[in-house]
Amino acid sequence: RAVRVDGPDLIDIGATDLDQLLAQPSWRQQAASAKTVLCSADESQFVLPIAAPSKIICVGLNYRTHIQEMGRPIPEYPTLFAKFTEALVGPTDPIVMPPETSSLDWEAELAVIIGAPVRRATEQSAIDAIAGFAVLNDITARDWQNRTLQWLQGKTFEGTTPLGPVVVTPDEVSGGVRPSVDMTCHVNNSEVQHANTSDLVFDPVALVQYISTIVTLRPGDIIATGTPGGVGHARQPAVYLHIGDVVETTIDGIGYLRNTIHG
Repeated sequence: RAVRVDGPDLIDIGATDLDQLLAQPSWRQQAASAKTVLCSADESQFVLPIAAPSKIICVGLNYRTHIQEMGRPIPEYPTLFAKFTEALVGPTDPIVMPPETSSLDWEAELAVIIGAPVRRATEQSAIDAIAGFAVLNDITARDWQNRTLQWLQGKTFEGTTPLGPVVVTPDEVSGGVRPSVDMTCHVNNSEVQHANTSDLVFDPVALVQYISTIVTLRPGDIIATGTPGGVGHARQPAVYLHIGDVVETTIDGIGYLRNTIHG
């Protein structure tokens, strides 16, 4: 069920999932007016919040700290690539370790969830099109990513990209549609990434404007806004994930993912 988190209670919004809810133009009013308590959060498990987006657009090289550690100049335009829906898993689901890779890496990211169709967005229509934010980890097979100049093949292995646990509307986030919140990634309880989303080169509004110039963004579409410094691939020597490792991804005020690497 799609629910509104109201303190300890989960309020039934009247939709089977967020994909169905966001397809309704009046979803904000429907969510705000719902009153029926379905159950308590303690009695429930949050699953993948957006199960069938029409598009998952990802942004590379979008944190100044990450750009610097990779030895690249600040980009003039966003670096875009894509994922397919099969890559997504829920906030506590296992991350599937592809047997074909030996270089699986972590990438904590802020995800933008689209809540209205938008094409060639103005600043205001881009703002209006942002439904909210979720936590994402763009788990990457670096050896496959770097086989060619195109990154897709290293970014979209099935069952590797956790998303969730909820979608938080901009009014509930520090900084609103341009969030300024701390984000961390831990691997086996050791902090590997720590940044603030204000370090983004291209913020969510700018990304919606840029991407919607190319293609219509639709309700439920996901924009992964990029990762900060601290990835394993940039370390000397490089450090990668292994079966049994636990990856925890947190964005203050938005949520927490905990995923174990499974074979």
